[in-house]
Amino acid sequence: MNAKEKIPDSRVSSRVGIIVLILGIVFAAANLRAPITSVGPIIETIRQDMGLSNTLAGMLTTIPLLAFATISPLAPIIARRFGLEYTIFGAMFLLAAGIFLRYVPYLYALFLGTALLGIAIAVCNVLLPGLVKQAFPEKVGLMTGTYSLSMNLWAAIASGVSIPITQGLGLGWRTALVCWILLSIMSIFLWIPQLRVSNQPGISIKRSGTSLWHSALAWKVALFMGLQSTVFYTVVTWLPSILHSQGISHSTAGWLLSLTQFVSLPATFIVPILAARSSGQRGLVGFIVCCLILGYIGLLSGITWLAPLFVIFIGIFLGAAFSLATMFFVLRTHNAQQAAELSGMAQSVGYLLAAAGPALFGFIHDMTHSWTIPILILTVGGVLLFIVGMGAGSDKYVTPKS
Repeated sequence: MNAKEKIPDSRVSSRVGIIVLILGIVFAAANLRAPITSVGPIIETIRQDMGLSNTLAGMLTTIPLLAFATISPLAPIIARRFGLEYTIFGAMFLLAAGIFLRYVPYLYALFLGTALLGIAIAVCNVLLPGLVKQAFPEKVGLMTGTYSLSMNLWAAIASGVSIPITQGLGLGWRTALVCWILLSIMSIFLWIPQLRVSNQPGISIKRSGTSLWHSALAWKVALFMGLQSTVFYTVVTWLPSILHSQGISHSTAGWLLSLTQFVSLPATFIVPILAARSSGQRGLVGFIVCCLILGYIGLLSGITWLAPLFVIFIGIFLGAAFSLATMFFVLRTHNAQQAAELSGMAQSVGYLLAAAGPALFGFIHDMTHSWTIPILILTVGGVLLFIVGMGAGSDKYVTPKS
């Protein structure tokens, strides 16, 4: 570690500073999925109200993923220019603007707002792991678990309240989407105290000397991120349809999808803590992939009375795999700069795969008129996830210490 990295972060030098920073991180994380998961339950209402084709309606979830893929590699570059804190602060403003635009009653505003919030979320997705590594070097597992829990908890809440706000309260789908601006406004206020330390020693990020795109370990981490992201978005998109095809009602299938999200919450919090306590994480990789495979086998069996058990296995994987992928950004790097660069690379690759996954899964179903082959392909993907996870979970670093 060089001299610059030995200088302590002034934000964690007082109890008040610690609390404000933790709240800032937790609320920033709360914004990273809620604006996206709030769309799915009411997408048919949006499609009918705006006169959209199924393809255009699907773009409301695809556009953020494409933004993640294209913007993620640029986030560390932007942070080097303006600093971590100012970059995240600006992203929160951009997110609020994007959420507000979706309330404007014009089609172009709906899609422009979706693109802007996708860009903002991409920046925060990349930079938060590096910030955690920099500000809490001895508590990365606990902090990663905390902000991952916040992200997934609010994602589950957002998907659960969209229909009640739209139909139960009669406020309409635009209100169901714009209400999440309150979270971004809260994040903006909580982030203001961080701006005063943006240019202090130890806060800035410098370019690392080695390109991570040439690192085999970095590619293993990227593929792990990509494959688990593909599973998440494919499950969120198609699990209710798979369950309904087996004779489960639409309402029960929707409840089972919610169950996967809530089951994922404990795993989201616990796995980073366990990962931080060991030098290698291969055992955790093996455990979570076993959960995924068991869930797939259950879906293939078609035993509907055991469906809750099968989706619980899948839910454990969804929470554990996401937080473990996030921990790899921290555990496989020496400093905040490398963590941000690895995060940018892995999320770029990851969300490109995730954007294609649900569409490809649906295409294979249309061609085969069955869910069996698509699920078998996902099972093979689970084996590949295990292979790259064994590499990503090894006790190594992506670059020499610098």
